[in-house]
Amino acid sequence: MILIVAKHQIKPEYVDRFPEMVRPFTEASRAEEGNLFFQWSRSLEDPHEFVLVEAFRDDAAEAHVTSAHFAAGLKAMRPALAATPKIISRQVDGEGWDEMGELQVG
Repeated sequence: MILIVAKHQIKPEYVDRFPEMVRPFTEASRAEEGNLFFQWSRSLEDPHEFVLVEAFRDDAAEAHVTSAHFAAGLKAMRPALAATPKIISRQVDGEGWDEMGELQVG
């Protein structure tokens, strides 16, 4: 799978409405064939930082970045960005989340 983690630094005046600004992009991405997950989180250390964790089956990532909703999503979030997003994109083994071996509960 292709695992992508992207950090988005948001201007203070957009922080509260950023999740709504990217909602159409998020919903369309989650509906894509080959999408394994697409999850936004807000940093505990920096209230202006949103982190996107997403994964696609290997053959689906290119379709994602060339889709109309991807371009629309970038356009929608651009006014809110305080800086160019930082990204890590890697091909990894697996098809989603595994249980953590070092910390078992139950």
